[in-house]
Order: sequence, then C-alpha cells, then structure tokens
Amino acid sequence: MAWDSLRLAPSTLVFMVLGVTLIAFMWGRFRYDLVALAALLGSVMLGLVPADDAFKGFGHPAVITVAAVLVLSRGFERSGVVDIIANQVLRVGERLLLQLLALVGTVVVLSGMMNNVGALALLLPVAMRLAREHNTSPSLLLMPLAFGSLLGGLTTLIGTPPNIIIATYRGSVTGESFGMFSFSPVGVVVALIGLAFIVLVGWRLTPKRSGQASTEEMFDTANYLVELNVTEASKANGLTLQQLHDELEETIPVLAVVRDDDRRAGYNFHGVLKEGDILLLEAGPDELKLLEDKVGLSAIAEPEEPEEDQEQSDDMEKGDERQPVDTEGLQLIEAVVRNDSIMVNRSVRQLRLNQQFGLHLVAVARDGGRLKQRLRDIRFQTGDVLLLQGSENEISESLSTLGCLPLANRELNLGQPRKLAMSIGIFALAIMAMLFDVLPAAVAMSTAALISLLIGVLPLREGYQAIDGPVIVLLAAMLPVGEALETSGGAKIIADALLRFGVEWPVIISLVGLFIISMLLSNVVNNAAAALLMAPIAASLASGFDVSMDPFLMVVAVSASCAFLTPIGHQSNTLVLGPGGYRFGDYWKLGLPLSLVVLAVAIPMILWVWPL
Repeated sequence: MAWDSLRLAPSTLVFMVLGVTLIAFMWGRFRYDLVALAALLGSVMLGLVPADDAFKGFGHPAVITVAAVLVLSRGFERSGVVDIIANQVLRVGERLLLQLLALVGTVVVLSGMMNNVGALALLLPVAMRLAREHNTSPSLLLMPLAFGSLLGGLTTLIGTPPNIIIATYRGSVTGESFGMFSFSPVGVVVALIGLAFIVLVGWRLTPKRSGQASTEEMFDTANYLVELNVTEASKANGLTLQQLHDELEETIPVLAVVRDDDRRAGYNFHGVLKEGDILLLEAGPDELKLLEDKVGLSAIAEPEEPEEDQEQSDDMEKGDERQPVDTEGLQLIEAVVRNDSIMVNRSVRQLRLNQQFGLHLVAVARDGGRLKQRLRDIRFQTGDVLLLQGSENEISESLSTLGCLPLANRELNLGQPRKLAMSIGIFALAIMAMLFDVLPAAVAMSTAALISLLIGVLPLREGYQAIDGPVIVLLAAMLPVGEALETSGGAKIIADALLRFGVEWPVIISLVGLFIISMLLSNVVNNAAAALLMAPIAASLASGFDVSMDPFLMVVAVSASCAFLTPIGHQSNTLVLGPGGYRFGDYWKLGLPLSLVVLAVAIPMILWVWPL
C-alpha cells in the first residue's frame, strides 16, 4: 500500500529509506540481514517496490551464484586442500618476509577461485601455527592475510559478491554480463601490486603485539585452573555435575574429576560427586566465592614446606610459572567465531553447549583481551576467540556445526582429504562452461555444486550449512531496494549532482570520486550492499557523460572490495580481529595506504582495459 498522503516524491522516500538503512548498518545494533529485510519491507509499504516483486531477489542470478560458490568453497575445505597448503606454507622457515609472501600470496590465488572468506578460513589456522612455531606475533600475519583475501577476490567473477553483482547488473542493462575473467586484467595487476606493497612495506604498519601468539597470552590456563575438594559437609557431595551447575545457576566448566588417583574428563563424568573427589575447573575470584558460598567447595590449600626446601621450590615455580596445569586426558582447543556462526548474539545457556554439543566453554577473548565477566552473561560476537574443551572424537563435528574455526592444529584434523581430484575437476568444468558461454554463471555454478553434493564431495547437511544465510538475505533484500533507487530517479539525482560538480573536470576525476565514495561506503556497510547501491549511480553517471558504462562499473567493483579501513567493512577483517589481538583503530594504519595504492593502480588500468 502506497502512502500517498505523505505527498513526497519517490526519490525522496528512497533517500529516507536508504539513510535510515545506512545508519542502522553503521550502528551495528542489529544484524545486517535484518536491517536489509526491514529496508525491503519498508520500501514495499511506501510503494517504492511492488509487493509482487518484493521477494524476487531470492531467485536473482547473483544470489544463486553466491550461494553456489559458497557450497563449492566448503567442498574445497573438506577435500584436503587445507592439509596440502599447510604442508607447503609451513616449510618457508623463520624469515618473516617469506612467511608473509607464502601466506598472502596463497590467499590471493585461492580467493580468485573460491569465496574470499572461505580462503581466509583455510589459511587462518596455518598462520596461527606458523606464528607459534617461529615465535612471531600473529598480529603481523593476520591483517595482511585478511587484506590479501580481499585483493584476491578482485581477480575473477566468483572471487567476491560485488563482482557477481556488477556482472549481473551489466547483463540486466546491456543484455551481456561480464565473464568469468573479465575482471582479471585489472584485478590481477591490482592484486599483485597490493601483494608486493603488503609484503615489502605494509606489514610494518600493523601493530606488533609483544611476546608469544596473542592467544597464548589471552589463555594462560596456568593462572586460572584451580583444584577444589569435595568434603563430607559440602553441598556438592552427592550431586551430579549437571545438578551442580543448576545449583550454582551458572555453568562453570569442570575440566576433570579426580577420584582415587583416577582422572576423568568433565565431559565424561556421569556419576555423582563423593567425599574426597577433587574437581579441576577454570574459575576466577568471583566464581570461587560462588562455589564456596553455594555448594561448599573451596580450593585445596598447599601444604607448608620445610624451610630448607623453600628456596628450591621457589626456583622451580619461577621456571614453571608459564606452564599450564597438567591437563592429561583433556582436549583443549582455541577457536574463532565465524561470521556465519550460530553462536553470534547467543549465550552459552541458549546454545546448550555442554548438553547439545558436548563442549565446555573455558574462556572468551575479545579485542585482544580475555573477558572477565561471567561466562553465562557473554553473548558471542563474530571474531571472539574461545577456549573450549570437549571429546577429541566429537569436537571436530561440534566446531563445524557451531561455525567456529580452530586457530591451531592440536592433533585435530578437520579436513577430510578425499575426492580432491573430483572436486577440482567439477570446478574446472563449470569454469569452462562459463568461458565458452555454454551456461550462464548461476547455472554453471549451481550445477557444479549439485554434482559435488551428489557424489559425496560434501555432505548435504554441510552444503546447506555452507550457504551464508545472512549474506543471501542481504543480497536478496537489497536488490529490489537498489532497483528502487534507479526507478525512482534517485540514482539520476545523485549522478546529476556529481556531474555538476565535475563538469569542468576530466572524466577521470569523476571516476576517482566514484571510487572514493564506493570505498568509504564499503567500509561501513557490507561490500555487497555497497555494490548494489553504487551500480545504478555509476550507470547514470556514465550516461550523463555519454561514455561507456563499463569503466564506471569496474570502478565500483574494485572499490566495493577495498574495505581496508575498519574491521566491520568485510567479514575477513572481522574474522582476524580477535586472533590478531587488534583494536578497531588498527586497521586504517595499513588499510589507508593500501587503499591509496589500489586507487592509484586501478584507475589507469581500468581506463586502459575498458576505455571510455
């Protein structure tokens, strides 16, 4: 129903909707898919989008292509690619420049052939292991790795959603989309020069966190693991661990129960506690007080030592103060919460981590530091680093289901090195079908994804899990809103304003302005949303100058992927925020110079490959 009583021009209403939407994106209080869906429904109610067309975006070729690429990317993850890559990259030695070249160069190549977030997910554990083995601060490796994944996405159609969106938009306007490698002449040059800048200069601009890998500092379990004794008078005497948690009204992870020198991991202890049992658990001062007040558990006092042995004991403590408490029989692993994780904005209690997934949450780190609040009160965010305990046989599947990425290989093999040749062959056939115009991108990629599922390269359940729901909803919802910006005349109004500003200047100045606007927008909203909004403006601007639309669309494609200034501009940036120990203001120190390098290289290359 159109609100005719408002008596406002459609373009004005579009600007109002987009203004509120952009503010909500930047605020970050609500997930971007919910914001996009609200923008779509608001546009329908205001009469800007016909009700019958409201959900056509879910069948749009760009949305289908992105979903299919996500499925294929997950297939690469399971086919053993990560093990092959890790074995090669880990051979580079101790020189930091070689480590950077191996990691960033590999992620650039992979990001051109698969979703760039998926490529980063493959190499993040490798980078963390490299940092640990060579005593390198992970902050020097992870931000370059994330930025490299963005650069690699510029090289092909399927490397990043903005390329798919721009290609599809061109097809809707001219009847012919950009092809698989239409982006390569510009994207490859930009990626190579960006890679050289990062490896030779840029890494020096990243913050160096002192000491060992940041997660070692955040999770020094020796300082937090304590032993509590169950006495005859303890209220805990006769309770199961679940009843103990219910009594405390908080899940404090019991890592192990020791009874008569027999040690059982907490997840595997199903009986009742008895007098003389010793509980090994992770707790701070507040939790210790809670345990003593509510269930009568107190820390075991250390026996006094003879005076002559005190000096020797002190020396031993100094030498071992950084060593963790004996955790034999326990499986501890560090993992980062991915952007598509079901944990985001939910608590331990809501997720039922222990009951449903067999996992104990030991600690959470965010923004480079360990969170001190009660575990039950924490609502997880993308990029949080978790210290988890669980069964070695089940933790792999649990992490995959939750959407968490392990940060180091601790005898845990998440990859399944099988059917690698079939996975690569199916992908190659899809690329050939696109190159020779046998099938459009959406059909070719969907067919490849279907075959991968049918022959078992990827289980069907994981195939559905691989489809990033929030991104799909964002694209499907914002596509009609982007069309409304064009059909209402809003895109032409913006283009006319840019034309008036640049009428006395060469067209290249307008291209630079378009690049900067798109780049800044992509740093505060999702890069796909930035491409959706800027594509019709770019087309209107080209029409106003009466020149080819292609260089303007290419500028949007490149600039929408240059989200180097903030951790929220792209999922890759968010994914390394916690593991790297970064803060919000760290990103622009490398991101701004890199953005200027990309701008200086991309504009001349675009004008050379795609002349006006």
